[in-house]
Amino acid sequence: MLLPELLAHCRREMACISDAAPVEAEILVSHVTGIPVSRLFLSEAFDADALERLGLLLERRLAGEPLQYVLGAWDFFGREFLLTRDTLIPRPETEGLVRHALDALVEKGVTRAFALDVGTGSGAIAVTMAAELPGVRVVATDILAGALKVARENARRHGVASRVDFVRCDAYSALKCEGRFDLVVSNPPYVSDGEWNSLPRVVRDFEPPDALRAGPDGLSLLRRLVAHGENLLAAGGELWCEIGASQRLAVASLPSGALIFKGVFRDLAGMDRYASWVRR
Repeated sequence: MLLPELLAHCRREMACISDAAPVEAEILVSHVTGIPVSRLFLSEAFDADALERLGLLLERRLAGEPLQYVLGAWDFFGREFLLTRDTLIPRPETEGLVRHALDALVEKGVTRAFALDVGTGSGAIAVTMAAELPGVRVVATDILAGALKVARENARRHGVASRVDFVRCDAYSALKCEGRFDLVVSNPPYVSDGEWNSLPRVVRDFEPPDALRAGPDGLSLLRRLVAHGENLLAAGGELWCEIGASQRLAVASLPSGALIFKGVFRDLAGMDRYASWVRR
């Protein structure tokens, strides 16, 4: 069997997967053969074990498991991050959150900064901030030991393990931190109880629900972050959070104490997606 034949086989097997993206077959074949997607159409031979490896991955994908978990890794901000079922799948919207947070530091002219990532998951936010700005040190928290294990490995793989400190704790404990951060970033759970059943089954069945669901209004953790912001942030420090597309008005009305609400900002799709506050 040659590469084009293996690719055709993969496409046939995946034909019944309704949510499969057009390029998934190429991604899977490239993954098991180690051959770049751009070369899959050449008449080349490949490792004899590749067909067996492909079969195992196809079984998981045909059972509904998201491609990102099947591969065990996904791209975020131009870097590959390891994933497990303990971690959310990193999404382009969250890349926008990181961009806003990094821009906030750059605009202030900060060369050295102390940042907090609440609910780090795979570490995508914390590791990216440390990798993009060498003067940033990050504390990253999560309640799941499995997620922190993955995040630590991602920090090591991307050369920032010495500048990202991982702490296992729940969100409430993280908010008791006595430090004064220049920046607090979080992609908190923001799916309301009423919205949960409307999510695609591939999300509900495979991604960690505690990283998605946030009570009746979807704001349980965000409300805490804003309320405790003055205990987390240094003067002039900023809080940046990802929010649900329908939460603009609710977020704007959250009691903020010593924090000044900066506004809600849109993602590349034009949806309300990021909210920010600054400490007086």
